[in-house]
Amino acid sequence: MNEASFSHLSSLAVAERATAAEAIVARDVRFSYGTREVLHGVSFTVAKGEVFGFLGPNGSGKTTLFKVLSTLAVPEGGSVSMLGQDLREASRALRRALGVVFQKPAVDPKLTVAENLRYHGYLYGLRGAKLNERPEPMLELLELREFAAARVQSLSSGFRRRVELAKALLHEPELLVLDEPSSGLDPGARREFFNYLLRLRASRAVTIVLTTHHMDEAERCDRVAVLHRGHVVALAPARELKRKIGGDVVVVRAVRPEHLQPRLKQRFGCSVVLVDGMLRLESPRGHLLVGQIVEAFGEEVESVSFGKPTLEDVFIQLTGQRFFAISDQQGEPA
Repeated sequence: MNEASFSHLSSLAVAERATAAEAIVARDVRFSYGTREVLHGVSFTVAKGEVFGFLGPNGSGKTTLFKVLSTLAVPEGGSVSMLGQDLREASRALRRALGVVFQKPAVDPKLTVAENLRYHGYLYGLRGAKLNERPEPMLELLELREFAAARVQSLSSGFRRRVELAKALLHEPELLVLDEPSSGLDPGARREFFNYLLRLRASRAVTIVLTTHHMDEAERCDRVAVLHRGHVVALAPARELKRKIGGDVVVVRAVRPEHLQPRLKQRFGCSVVLVDGMLRLESPRGHLLVGQIVEAFGEEVESVSFGKPTLEDVFIQLTGQRFFAISDQQGEPA
């Protein structure tokens, strides 16, 4: 389904406003491509007004889950309720209440910002006064007013993503679903784009669900679900996930890490994990442990570092793998 068919909703009735506290309730969701199952019984809830993130590397199931939540794919097993309606029974009506930002650009670069918004509004059934009035507050909210007459192709990547967001909000959706929304943006533009998402939540009480592989984006979500090979392996606010690490993370590079691993464990009485040729330890006082390691095994150690836990450390603890070391060959079909 392309964006035009996704957006062609002029004949649909406006979906009834849900009264439940949850915007999304998913239970044991399963999905396969042929014989390969890519979602293995995924369960989660998203509260109304929440900024909820799915964090995972390529092949984790993010893209497939986005397709399900944006009504572009029907799960083979389990159930999904969105805004109080069953996804299978009310997918067409639900699209009226959804705003969707795709990973790949879905604006016409040859049209101006204002023309893109009018075209999108027309596809959503807006006519007359509404079609003329709706773009203005979106241009104001996303600070695009001065670019209304500019062709989208002349804008920076960050401003183009703002246009995508303005377009997705034009029909005043209750729920915004975004697939890797900051893809292709530099770190500064990525932070700025996320600031606009937070501003939207504050000003319009819209529920925001996004997929990402950026740790800094996941950190700013109210809650984050960590995906690994089609499973939700953790779900909580980022600060709670990091708190479970139990202290500082010490990373040791050694000449023969597999030989040093059991000796570190015996000497310091803590878990020592070998990941991508590096030894990782957790300690409540990492700065002291660094000196003790160097003193005891200096000739075998190439370097030792320590830092506060990150979501990457959480992922390693949960899966035994580095986040960005997982092969792209296991990615999902587009």
